[in-house]
Amino acid sequence: MKSIKIHGKDYVEVKERVKYFRKNYKDYALTSDIIELTEDRCVIKSTVFDLNGRAISTGIAYEIKGSSHINKTSFIENCETSANGRALANLGIMIDDNIASADEVRTAIDVQENMKKPKVVKNKLSKDKFDAMKKAIKEGKKDIVKKKMLNYILTKKQETVLNGLLEENITTVTNIMEKLDNTIADYHDVELYEMQQAGMNKLKTRINKNK
Repeated sequence: MKSIKIHGKDYVEVKERVKYFRKNYKDYALTSDIIELTEDRCVIKSTVFDLNGRAISTGIAYEIKGSSHINKTSFIENCETSANGRALANLGIMIDDNIASADEVRTAIDVQENMKKPKVVKNKLSKDKFDAMKKAIKEGKKDIVKKKMLNYILTKKQETVLNGLLEENITTVTNIMEKLDNTIADYHDVELYEMQQAGMNKLKTRINKNK
């Protein structure tokens, strides 16, 4: 039976135990029952029955949603796999090295790695930092403020005030651009007027010379 090494030890995947079971215990049955199921955790019990319908081996597994990478999306399926692996191991299938399956060990390692990752703790936004953010928005540093806001827990009032200032700041920039466009347009109108006046003056000069 195939096995894989994890941290230098041999472990058998549950699928290998299932394949062996189906091939060598054709008249036996492997069933699984959900013992407990909530939004974030699952307990499943798997049972092996012999050809007379007598339970001869069981395995139980417990998984928490989000505790590992696979449990973020498939904690129920993973729980059943672990329970099946336990039941087959208790039947005596490939337990020379370890009863735990490779699937269980990988999940356990994944859980441990997640526990090692530092959790991001957000602090409440203090009055000083709140005032500093308002000042920064008025100075045109709205992108910096938006990023900073993600690092703090804001009250509803603080969030409303800051978002209002950010929107007001955007409006102000828009108004500035409109004014700039109008100024350029006015400049072009003045320039055109001056060119027209210069042309008229040249024409008058020529007419006076011809008299």
